Amino acid sequence: MTKKILFVISAADHWTLKDGTRRPSGFWAEEVVLPYEKFKAAGYDIAAATPGGVSPTVDELSLRPEYAGGEENAIRMRAALAEAAELAKPMPIEDVDLTEYDAVFYPGGFGPMEDLSSDTASAKLLAGTLKSGKILALVCHGPAALLATVDTRGASPFHGYRLTGFSNAEEALGGVSDQAKWLLQDRLEQELAADYVEGASYQPHTVTDRNLYTGQNPASAAPLADEVLKALA
Repeated sequence: MTKKILFVISAADHWTLKDGTRRPSGFWAEEVVLPYEKFKAAGYDIAAATPGGVSPTVDELSLRPEYAGGEENAIRMRAALAEAAELAKPMPIEDVDLTEYDAVFYPGGFGPMEDLSSDTASAKLLAGTLKSGKILALVCHGPAALLATVDTRGASPFHGYRLTGFSNAEEALGGVSDQAKWLLQDRLEQELAADYVEGASYQPHTVTDRNLYTGQNPASAAPLADEVLKALA
């Protein structure tokens, strides 16, 4: 039987700030490339889904040497993305058949703050994955997608879960706190009543609660993928 992991990626190419300006954005390269490589090396096929089946946009900032771990690594990640054909031709999230996948993985970048945080198809997939018992992993700003699962009564299947995601402290260190319409940690705690667990800023940190696996920041993407693979073994 084919082993397969689904990547659900933002289709946004910008993040709208509180003053209405659009900051170019998308997905963060490291959070896609490193898990993708680990899953492929472990023998898993990969598929991708985005809102509307739109080809995802990489945040070019994430491919700058100062953010990518040097010039050589930036070049390597750009080449890896160019070769990852599955990611370039995603399906619409509505077309996902969850029974085909062993796990679902949501990378971050500011893109999910723009679209997945309110995407109803993604919300349905998230709830279905949680209910199925299959592994659901989200990293950095990827957990913004969980906000879309909150219904009109304020209820969510993720209510009270122990989790992590990009922290307020990290947003402040990145210099965007004052520009943001909202901060991820705040909304996870307020709207999901999440038991948010904060690690050291920009250091690897993962949290597991039942079949929900979360990572705090870009440095947590590869460790989170390792946790997923351990659970699938």
